[in-house]
Amino acid sequence: MVEPEGFAMPAIALRQDYDAAQLRALARASKDARQVRRLLALAAVCEGASRGEAAPVGGMDRQILRDWALRFNAGGPAGLIDRKAPGAKPKLTPEQLASVVRLVEDGPIPAIHGVVRWRLVDLVGWIYEEYGVSLDPSRPGWILKGIGYARLSARPKHHTQNPYALEAFRRDFPPATPRN
Repeated sequence: MVEPEGFAMPAIALRQDYDAAQLRALARASKDARQVRRLLALAAVCEGASRGEAAPVGGMDRQILRDWALRFNAGGPAGLIDRKAPGAKPKLTPEQLASVVRLVEDGPIPAIHGVVRWRLVDLVGWIYEEYGVSLDPSRPGWILKGIGYARLSARPKHHTQNPYALEAFRRDFPPATPRN
């Protein structure tokens, strides 16, 4: 975008408790590369550089520089560190989650639930019927894993396995002697 002749962006007003030398010292001491770039761009602003001159110092454009200046004014140098994104809001409330856990612990009642063991698809269906919350079929697995449950399955057994042949195969080995 080309600026009209004689048009200048307004100056950025920064906190007065930090000067350019202090911002550069904070940049040298910081371990966060992104915070360092932002501090150096704001130090250039403190020295009188325009937005257009200071923004490339921090590897950003003028609007982003303004946004970081506002964050710096509100939170100081710590406000220039990236925050962790909050993530999506949980679809189940803690009360609903507690009832799902209780349901899993008690196990299904075949006459009521129509299943003899809980599969993730069955839990998704129950949650939808009970609370009207639609979940991906893999989501209850992640929820239960986060609580501390592990996926259990029966050990597979070959359909032609002979239990008598297994007993004959087992041997009584003498106990192992301890090694020195």
